[in-house]
Amino acid sequence: MRLRPILLCAAILSLVLYWNVYAAMPEITVYKDPTCQCCDGWIAHLRADGFQVAVKEIDASALRELKQKYAIPITLQACHTAIVDGYVIEGHVPAAEIRRLLQEHPKATGLVVPGMPMGSPGMEGQKTEKYSVLLFDSNGTSSVYHEYSGQ
Repeated sequence: MRLRPILLCAAILSLVLYWNVYAAMPEITVYKDPTCQCCDGWIAHLRADGFQVAVKEIDASALRELKQKYAIPITLQACHTAIVDGYVIEGHVPAAEIRRLLQEHPKATGLVVPGMPMGSPGMEGQKTEKYSVLLFDSNGTSSVYHEYSGQ
């Protein structure tokens, strides 16, 4: 009989901790082309991970201007751009890496997954390619933040 109150307290504590982690997450604003389905898949991935997501659908020229504004090198650009807590998130970056970025707060412009690798969030399918999440700065310098292996 003493185990039941302990388990109840543990469950309540877990819910409080879970709520605090997710409630503390800043909103991520995603800029995307209105017709892009893989962007919608990435947004669903973020929401499933507890992110609050605001979606701004803009045309291709406005998206290019946004990428220029945030100094995202052409070689690192992907289909959508997001802003969270002052960081730029470019492309199909997994939610886990965005969380890590927000916890570590490195001096950087943000994270990017160049291109549209199969198996990245929003690009799920039968095939999974090896891809890297890169940390980049305002000078266009990038380094590997995390690698995902293909199958």
